[in-house]
Amino acid sequence: MSFRVALIPGDGIGPEIVLNAKRILARLNQLFDLKIEYAEIEAGDGAFRKYGDPLPKESLEVIEASDFILKGPVGESAADVVVRLRQMYDMYANIRPARSLPNVPTKFGFVDILIVRENTEDLYKGFEHMVSSDTAVGLKVITYNASKRIAEVALRYALMRRKKVTCVHKANVMRITDGLFAKACRDVLKGKVEYNEMYVDAAAANLVRDPSMFDVIVTENVYGDILSDEASQIAGSLGLAPSANIGDGKCLFEPVHGAAFDIAGKNIANPTAFLLSVAMMYDVMYERSKDVRYKNAAEALRKAIDKAYETEKVTPDVGGILKTTEMIEAIYNYLG
Repeated sequence: MSFRVALIPGDGIGPEIVLNAKRILARLNQLFDLKIEYAEIEAGDGAFRKYGDPLPKESLEVIEASDFILKGPVGESAADVVVRLRQMYDMYANIRPARSLPNVPTKFGFVDILIVRENTEDLYKGFEHMVSSDTAVGLKVITYNASKRIAEVALRYALMRRKKVTCVHKANVMRITDGLFAKACRDVLKGKVEYNEMYVDAAAANLVRDPSMFDVIVTENVYGDILSDEASQIAGSLGLAPSANIGDGKCLFEPVHGAAFDIAGKNIANPTAFLLSVAMMYDVMYERSKDVRYKNAAEALRKAIDKAYETEKVTPDVGGILKTTEMIEAIYNYLG
């Protein structure tokens, strides 16, 4: 099965990471005979300056004709690109793994947590308004169907991992909205995996106390945004974290980190989060095609990245001395 991918370099360090990572993409296509066609498009701050729109019509046309979207970090226009695409294509599941890499120091030893975040509702719906000159209101939207849908995603991932799910909410205070989310999670998950619930403040504390108590965390949009950043830092660094925005149709894969304009053009940006996002894309390609070549490519890429960390062939942000281009070269060579 073949796939078409819209490739967005993004802003800041994005273009240099994506430009150099193209060697890895091409090598994996060659090694595993992957049927992936990449179409590079413009989106983000640069597109806004050039066209007056961070997501130009021409780019949207390519995205519409593509199966997946793979992007580098975007700058100040991130909400106008990422949030817009999530809503346009109902990418309802945000998947964020927090996994330790070799030789990246943490206070907790090896960390391996997966946060499954509902991606379409909650306060991030953007239903805000002023009710008077000094009072603003934001509406929190939670539906049973969307909550049930994300719980089913969490169940699917948990069955592939350690069969444990923690539902995080704040139903002791928001009894109706968070109570509804918790009910949907119970309906889907209880009796199928080891299941427990935790209030979001307790979950935040327990993540920094003992992250090993978690495997899969399923939660609402706002809580998931915060907890996934916390978990990534606990696992080593937010700058190493990949993510996937999954819908029943299109999906978007991107590094969690920002555009890091302060180091743009210096050839020291770490490509790990982008490349791990590529591996997540291959995982979904395998799920949809059942073509083992995509699964093998994902495993090979992760192993090559781990090998670069084991041999300390990494960039300065994680204790190495290599340039971006040199780290890409090392990973390329470890692919075989």
